Amino acid sequence: MAAFLLGAVLLVVQPQIVPSRPTINSKAETSSQSVQRELLKRTSQKNDFKENINSNGSCRQLPQTIIIGVRKGGTRALLEMLSLHPDIAAAESEVHFFDWEEHYKNGLEWYINQMPFSYPHQITVEKTPAYFTSPKVPERVYNMNKSMRLLLILRDPSERVLSDYTQVFYNHMQKHKPYPSIEQFLIKDGELNVDYKAINRSLYYIHMQNWLKYFPLDHIHIVDGDKLIKDPFPEIEKVERFLKLSPQINASNFYFNKTKGFYCLRDSGRERCLHESKGRAHPQVDTRLLEKLHEYFHEPNKKFFELVGRTFDWH
Repeated sequence: MAAFLLGAVLLVVQPQIVPSRPTINSKAETSSQSVQRELLKRTSQKNDFKENINSNGSCRQLPQTIIIGVRKGGTRALLEMLSLHPDIAAAESEVHFFDWEEHYKNGLEWYINQMPFSYPHQITVEKTPAYFTSPKVPERVYNMNKSMRLLLILRDPSERVLSDYTQVFYNHMQKHKPYPSIEQFLIKDGELNVDYKAINRSLYYIHMQNWLKYFPLDHIHIVDGDKLIKDPFPEIEKVERFLKLSPQINASNFYFNKTKGFYCLRDSGRERCLHESKGRAHPQVDTRLLEKLHEYFHEPNKKFFELVGRTFDWH
């Protein structure tokens, strides 16, 4: 029985081999892949222990899908909506395995233990929005699983900048700490402050180029975050098809909450909405400053559209 379980888990955690993307010849990379293979081997062996396998047949397994970003793009909403599907097992918290060194050095053995218990027919999903903009993450994900299917949810870059600021602002307010106005971040010496981190995170084409070095475009599904907010069901249908899931999520799973001003979920008669921290009002910004922001993103957006062969209704 132990040998059977070991074999089953080895099949779960062993990454699929697909045609090489990209060609990597460096000694450092060869060493990295060797380390990952050893970690996979050790993880598989330890999965015989009862803490990783339940008597009901479920076990922890490496994710087959990762929501890689983008920050303030709607990743939590996407994960909650996707979790309506019975064949999805989602990690509750952001894992930050590939972008935080203190986590990554723990290896895949640690990573797999952050995953939920799932059945063999289910897809395990984790989401960490910081992955998209972290330069080292694509290669690390590729080394773990070359056939990984990735979900990327994007919003209008200007709106994403405002949401980014709003989140940090409220985090400071909750701790009774002062925080500068958004104008102090957006303006420097009378010009748009392009060094502001929130602006850099919205330069989607730069980060997408890094991911496309390792994964083909057909392994990255881009969810329109603006459409997900306004009409979630069609976007979730596309995600189901991308993940090759049977169509289980219906329009009846969504209802518009007038009080909150956005869609909530209905699952088996139980209704639930996103946390109150979601959907907060953005700060009032001078119209001329907003126009500067829109103008700045015009060319980067155009480059992104050309890169992915698709356009979005952004300013």
